Amino acid sequence: MPNEGSYAAQLELSDRIHADLPAHPEKYCMLSGDRPTGRLHLGHYFGTLIDRVRMQDMGVRTNVLIADYQVITDRDTTEHIADNVKNMVADYLAIGLDPKKTMIYAHSAVPACNQLMLPFLSLVSEAELQRNPTVKAELEASGHELTGLLLTYPVHQACDILFCKGNIVPVGRDQLPHIELTRTIARRFNKRFAPVFPEPAGLLTSTPLLPGLDGNKMSKSRGNSIEISMTADETAKRIRKSQTDGERLITFDPEGRPGVSALLTTASVCTGRSEVEIAEEIGDAGAGALKAYVTESVNDYFAPIRARREELLKDESYLLDVLAEGNARANEIAEKTLDEVRRAMGMVY
Repeated sequence: MPNEGSYAAQLELSDRIHADLPAHPEKYCMLSGDRPTGRLHLGHYFGTLIDRVRMQDMGVRTNVLIADYQVITDRDTTEHIADNVKNMVADYLAIGLDPKKTMIYAHSAVPACNQLMLPFLSLVSEAELQRNPTVKAELEASGHELTGLLLTYPVHQACDILFCKGNIVPVGRDQLPHIELTRTIARRFNKRFAPVFPEPAGLLTSTPLLPGLDGNKMSKSRGNSIEISMTADETAKRIRKSQTDGERLITFDPEGRPGVSALLTTASVCTGRSEVEIAEEIGDAGAGALKAYVTESVNDYFAPIRARREELLKDESYLLDVLAEGNARANEIAEKTLDEVRRAMGMVY
């Protein structure tokens, strides 16, 4: 039997849940979210967003967090945050999230959720926070000093997951340490005080990581991403500027030809065809033909989503209403959970 915290054990649990979801969606409560640091891109879309819509439509209780407080874990400004939040709501609705079925809310608007930080922090040691590999990776990537908020980021995430009794969290493999710490916090609280929280499972995404146009990790700051919100012309320009190489024959070789292979993978996720099949079709027509094919594939796939998005942005009051309704629902749930926590701790006076 693999160790409960090992990758093998978590993968096995994730596979069991994936198999059970279509038959028993009512058993599951999903929490997922994004930091409003800029526009959502194709990596977000194929990595997690389409899975959220799929689970919503399946009948899973879906909760989507706009993690505005988490922006300041590794940034010194909240400039543009209001615009980013508005555009994020537009992205969510354009891809198919339904506010009647999915609770869309913002971190800063739910104080009772954030109040769970205090009891939860008492359940973890400084050493456990210091050795979390995801925090280390995020610190290195940002180049920022280690703030108290970044150090306690995994505990903040535990509050997000547990306030709504979330029991599944779609993640990539690199996020599993956060989920394991959330499970630890839930277990320790239940043992020390009273059984209040489920022990959530990381639901490993079945979609492989979509690389940026240069073959590196897709990132807004690298300029190697295609945003959902881009126009067809902006998409074409971004793809035209992507780096390839001097070979005319197009082949799929992620190690040896990262730029060419990243373009092939982008076309693959948008068309459902394999990278090798696309490469063989283009053959020795060269990078220009490849870029034209990728541009057409992306623009065709996202045309209806972008059209819906454009319509949504014409009615800013509707976007803000969706967020306000989600915030109200989240507050109701958070107050109820915080009341359970106070009762479990004997803090009802």
